[in-house]
Amino acid sequence: MSWAKFNKKAVTNDATGFGTNSNLSGGRFFTKNGIPNRAVRGINFLERFSVFHSLLALPRWKFLAIIFLFYITINIVFAGVYLLIGVEHIAGIIKGSVLQNFGEMFFFSTQTFTTVGYGRISPVGFLASTVAALEAMLGLLSFALATGLLYARFSKPQAFLKFSKNALITPYKNGTAVMFRMVPYKNNHLTEAEVKANVAMKVQEDGARVNRFYSLQFEIAKINTLALSWTMVHVIDDNSPFYNLSKEDIINSSTEILVFVRGFDESFSNTVVSRTSYTANEFVFGAKFRIMYNRNEDDSKTILNIDKLDDYEVIELPALPDAKSNPSAVPV
Repeated sequence: MSWAKFNKKAVTNDATGFGTNSNLSGGRFFTKNGIPNRAVRGINFLERFSVFHSLLALPRWKFLAIIFLFYITINIVFAGVYLLIGVEHIAGIIKGSVLQNFGEMFFFSTQTFTTVGYGRISPVGFLASTVAALEAMLGLLSFALATGLLYARFSKPQAFLKFSKNALITPYKNGTAVMFRMVPYKNNHLTEAEVKANVAMKVQEDGARVNRFYSLQFEIAKINTLALSWTMVHVIDDNSPFYNLSKEDIINSSTEILVFVRGFDESFSNTVVSRTSYTANEFVFGAKFRIMYNRNEDDSKTILNIDKLDDYEVIELPALPDAKSNPSAVPV
């Protein structure tokens, strides 16, 4: 789509950190959970991969699964080593079939790895004792690392915000607006919450396809406390980057809203941040959000229904005159 059609009054932002040549960038700029959508090449895998950061960012069940699998795998390996050394070098085992001997070696390994040492089974000879000593040292280091990672995950400041799945183009006052909303879902308390957003659009300019970024202005961009849901409202007026753009224009220009939220968490006594983005195929044209909170039966509390975050109802957008005949029209 031609650059000439875009609103020249909209405020551009060249400090987003993304390049302007759209032929060099692919897909959305941020994933839905706020991670930059990129893949690093041209450097050794071990140099570009941080185990620490990856383990901190993993979902809880994956993190615990990795710890469990590591624990089982390392003990299977050492059980095999003890079998290779010979069961005669491990005192106190109940000898039997190969499978039974392996089971005895496995549980001896777990006792050595965790430095429990119940006493029934013990290594005999230099080689078996050396392997057991190395395993005990590895166990101490492994549990120290696992404890540190568990503490880091537990103590890491997080915003604990959920964002609506869709951004809505909805009737608002005498025109239209772009809306999306967020809600805190833990029992943390965010104060001085602030939202900044940019709109990325791919346009044709001088025969080349380029990225254009605009600052997105909201009616209320900062609040004292984020206790209930917060709906962000960007009015589509003659200062908006969406001004004079149709639904097809928004889709064809690969529009993406990049959202950045910052707030102060009193529990962590620290600033926390959260990010997300909305691509054109995540826009819903002609809809409005349903209210997601209500008072309880005895009128003593406000009930916040997190499961209603994405709920909206379809509503007809107002009939808009031709933008050519009416420059103030907002044909979204």
